[in-house]
Amino acid sequence: MMKVLAVTGYKPMEMGIFKIDDSKIEYVKETIKRRLIPLIEEGLEWILLSGQMGVEIWTGEVILELKEEYDIKVGIFPPFLNQEQRWPEAQQEQYHLLLDSVDFTQPLYQKEYEGAYQFKAKDQWLLDKSDACLILYDEETGGSPGYFLDKAKAYQEKHEYEIYMITPFDIDETVQEMMMEDPAYWLN
Repeated sequence: MMKVLAVTGYKPMEMGIFKIDDSKIEYVKETIKRRLIPLIEEGLEWILLSGQMGVEIWTGEVILELKEEYDIKVGIFPPFLNQEQRWPEAQQEQYHLLLDSVDFTQPLYQKEYEGAYQFKAKDQWLLDKSDACLILYDEETGGSPGYFLDKAKAYQEKHEYEIYMITPFDIDETVQEMMMEDPAYWLN
């Protein structure tokens, strides 16, 4: 039974999202929510994030909403101290609000950024500590989540490990469903 899920995916700019209040974020978050609820109902207890901006922060926000209805916990494990220091101010605020609200947070390295090894160690740590992962990624487009996906596939060859995906098609499907759930949609 899956108890711990690592979640990752694109940073906002990789999805063409440049504002913290972009309406596309609502669809991404709803898609994540619809994917997580069945897993939570099947016994998922923890979501692990590294807290990077984009999909991971949005997932954290979704979990905080779901906590009102479900017994689910979220932990943020940044690869190093102050990972957000070079982010735009709005994303830094969003990150700090999330850090203040999660069940657990601790940087994996108790020092500032030193090198790519910290990101590699973070990916390995997330794989070692989780039973499965959920990745928002488009294999045709590529991007930064591809590094984690490659590592997860290699990990899966040696361990019992499930990889769940959210693709742009899934988000488009959510957009369609949300439009059809709106009574006004059927009045036209």
